[in-house]
Amino acid sequence: MATATLSPADTNKLSNLKSAVAALSQISENEKNGFINLVSRYLSGEAQHVEWSKIKTPTDEVVVPYDSLAPTPQGSSEVKNLLDKLVVLKLNGGLGTTMGCTGPKSVIEVRDGLTFLDLIVIQIENLNSKYGSNVPLLLMNSFNTHDDTQKIVEKYKNSNIEIHTFNQSQYPRLVVDDFLPLPSKGQTDKDGWYPPGHGDVFSSLLNSGKLDALLSKGKEYVFVANSDNLGAVVDLKILNHLIQNKNEYCMEVTPKTLADVKGGTLISYEGRVQLLEIAQVPDEHVSEFKSIEKFKIFNTNNLWVNLKAVKRLVEANALKMEIIPNPKEVDGVKVLQLETAAGAAIRFFDKAIGINVPRSRFLPVKATSDLLLVQSDLYKLQDGFVVRNQARANPENPSIELGPEFKKVSNFLSRFKSIPSIVDLDSLKVAGDVWFGAGVIVKGKVTIVAKPGVKLEIPDSAVIANKEINGPENL
Repeated sequence: MATATLSPADTNKLSNLKSAVAALSQISENEKNGFINLVSRYLSGEAQHVEWSKIKTPTDEVVVPYDSLAPTPQGSSEVKNLLDKLVVLKLNGGLGTTMGCTGPKSVIEVRDGLTFLDLIVIQIENLNSKYGSNVPLLLMNSFNTHDDTQKIVEKYKNSNIEIHTFNQSQYPRLVVDDFLPLPSKGQTDKDGWYPPGHGDVFSSLLNSGKLDALLSKGKEYVFVANSDNLGAVVDLKILNHLIQNKNEYCMEVTPKTLADVKGGTLISYEGRVQLLEIAQVPDEHVSEFKSIEKFKIFNTNNLWVNLKAVKRLVEANALKMEIIPNPKEVDGVKVLQLETAAGAAIRFFDKAIGINVPRSRFLPVKATSDLLLVQSDLYKLQDGFVVRNQARANPENPSIELGPEFKKVSNFLSRFKSIPSIVDLDSLKVAGDVWFGAGVIVKGKVTIVAKPGVKLEIPDSAVIANKEINGPENL
């Protein structure tokens, strides 16, 4: 990546910013340095675009097919040996605001009264019990989720897992007009700050002291995943492969469908494996990037990373991930957040690979339509794992589109007496003032759209197959 020198105007901007940031008492020296470093990289205009002609499709050595991995060792002492090298880290900085919830997203109830966090804890408890291992759980919070999470993890204090929490960095939002930090203009509450994306996980692990503590206990790999991805469970085959082949970094990718066209993909570029995000794609190639012919896989954000390598690279200040500028507005003031993504770090690690995993390892809950899927009979709960119902013939999940009336979790839950059966569903579109009775079954392609001002109630035990419903007369 080319680094340009700063213009006199930008040098001046940076110098004013440094003085303003130095005076902020709310954040640590590490955070101040990390922030200034990020801004100066941004101002120097490091090349973000890739040269399209240099992109190559990765071979099976670089993106390894999951089916080609060696089987997991069977002896329980060998499995314990593997697990004792592992740490599970969930990215827990997000709030459930998109789904109308306050507090960390990980405490939304997913199924049978259990939250994301409950399920994660149950899964690791089962592993530790079964093999006598000690896999700790780390939660990376943001300043938005820290206090709530501290209270929530209290309920697991009698479990057989060590749970550690640490905060990712807190950076000041930049005022676009004069490039000064928002908090230095009196905006000292949470609105003045932002967490700089999950690319910050590596430096925050080191700065929090957690990384050295883990290394001193003989831990070798961290499995990093979003707390809302129900498919991101510990996989011994992957861990075993990385240890055997000394891969410092592994990104789980999975075949792309038309629903995933915006997801980042892995490419071979100038002899290294690299993440290509839509923001880096030149405008004239965006439609090619979104096609599922040329770029067949996308990043699930399930990442496996060697802890010694993290320490080496962070201390050398070598993780210069692509910067994602995220413009926002706070009380009418235009501000800028500079963020990075953990997946973009792949090109800095030795022997980095992708593994092309089954789609079942990617089951994120980003909206209530996803919640409907995981609460339905399409899945069942087994030892904390959300497992797909064998009765469904189609390997792909049905597409579900719910109108704004269902956007908030509380509204969503109140509109269903029980979640409908969707094992034989292809697609469902619901809009308007629609209410579902208990025991409803939907099959094939179903559209239910209530006319404006009409309350449409689907009766208990109704069976709706390949139908469009606009009023009671269609039922």
